[in-house]
Amino acid sequence: MFRLDHKIAVITGGGSGIGKAIAQLYAKQGAVVHIIELTMDQANSTVDEILKGGGLAYAHACDVSMNASVMNTFNQIGAIDILVNNAGIAHIGKADTTSEADFDKIMQVNVKGVYNCISAAIPQLRKQSGGSIINMASIAAWVGIADRFAYSTAKGAVMAMTLSVAKDYLKENIRCNSISPARVHTPFVDGFIEKNYPDQQAQIFEKLSQSQPIGRMGKPEEVASLALFLASEEAAFITGSDYPIDGGFIKLNN
Repeated sequence: MFRLDHKIAVITGGGSGIGKAIAQLYAKQGAVVHIIELTMDQANSTVDEILKGGGLAYAHACDVSMNASVMNTFNQIGAIDILVNNAGIAHIGKADTTSEADFDKIMQVNVKGVYNCISAAIPQLRKQSGGSIINMASIAAWVGIADRFAYSTAKGAVMAMTLSVAKDYLKENIRCNSISPARVHTPFVDGFIEKNYPDQQAQIFEKLSQSQPIGRMGKPEEVASLALFLASEEAAFITGSDYPIDGGFIKLNN
């Protein structure tokens, strides 16, 4: 079950964290993986690990916020079966403390980047008579989270885009779903703690872990397992759905 043999998958932001875990698992399950990252160095680190493990993977340097760059990259890749829109950036701030420049940057990467990749992927998915698009949303699209105004706005847009795409391409056998993680332990989290709390790293890590009702952060591999299911033939009857993977955050955090 959950095999991706002979499937061609594109994963944005596949150089680290959740994207890397998805890329590695897809390759392990038989997919040919194309990793899109901002730089070749970031993409190559994951590609090298996949190749060493006997999988097939290719690296592409591309700024997902730039439409021409995205179109060119997808045209080079050609026909695909799976797109995972994972690339994104974080931001901390309220409505009155978020600068226009920061707001625009979040929208460019986290919203326009998803649009760019979907619009470039649709013609390539058609060549395979359909496929699966998976967008990385967030629990921030479900609940109010302090100091995450721009980020929450962007992830809400991603969730709405998921529904629209699922509806528009039903008859073309193109499924579209999203995943909404809570806090996941990635290098980004470690870097954030080290930068902002250099003398309290252990305490802050524990505090962030305990903010999930289950008592810990998620693992990238756990999100990857959900992404594998949604890309597989076992999920052929699923489209237009969002899947929280949050340790109980949405329903039990009261």
